[in-house]
Amino acid sequence: MTAADLLAPETRMDTLTLHVGDLGLMSSYYARALALEPLREGDGEVVLGRGGSGVVRLVHTPGLPAPSRSQAGLFHTAMLLPDPATLAATVLAAAQDPRSRFVGSSDHHVSEAFYFTDPEGNGIELYRDRPREGWYGADGAIAMTTQHLDPQRYLDTHLEERVVADVTALPASVGHIHLQVGDLATAERFYVDALGFEVTTRYPGALFVSAGGYHHHMAMNVWNSAGAPARAATLGLGEVTITVPTREDVEAAADRLRHHGHEVADDGSTLRVADPWGSTVALTPAPDPA
Repeated sequence: MTAADLLAPETRMDTLTLHVGDLGLMSSYYARALALEPLREGDGEVVLGRGGSGVVRLVHTPGLPAPSRSQAGLFHTAMLLPDPATLAATVLAAAQDPRSRFVGSSDHHVSEAFYFTDPEGNGIELYRDRPREGWYGADGAIAMTTQHLDPQRYLDTHLEERVVADVTALPASVGHIHLQVGDLATAERFYVDALGFEVTTRYPGALFVSAGGYHHHMAMNVWNSAGAPARAATLGLGEVTITVPTREDVEAAADRLRHHGHEVADDGSTLRVADPWGSTVALTPAPDPA
């Protein structure tokens, strides 16, 4: 691949949109359990985040069914925290909310992660990255593993009263998005060949991709969804948002997608395209720093 075939190294994930059945329940959950603050409210939706940076946009969509476990769609949203103390404080908030379901924790070599499920069944990962220089294996490639991480020991080691008291003021962002798809070869043709990510790791039943050498901005798996057809309209995943540096980067991605036969909708700012299972991916340029 040449640079023209790839998303810019500065590409990052942005606010994830979820369709929710109970907006009050879900907005209060994300505020309490993930220590997020409402940034914008109105017209049947709430955007929550920290420090002005959005993490999740909840759109009230009553009447939709819950997605099945085997359907293509969201596996989890991964919220990136800056350090062990902030991660531990956020994990504590999630664990103390009785509406959370804790589903595990893992040391992935590149990161430390804790997994929860929200009240409407959407997966959440809370994680922090280890220093980038330690991500690589003996072959020079990014080495991701799944090793035991004891949650109680982690909290005992890293909780700081000062951080717990002020956690909503500390940074958080969408680090990566993990999807369920019908098959990995099709996912690779869309997310790598057409959209412009690079493959970082292949794992049994899963594919990890990124821009700029990050361990992964997106992942796709078939652990529950092998052979899944296009998605039906359900609660859960609404839109995956990717922020690229400039409007020119959006236009370059549009050209690649059209070249590979995908229809794009471009309003002059944001590009939207459906992946092979009907999940909407939006590309938007980063705000002008001025």
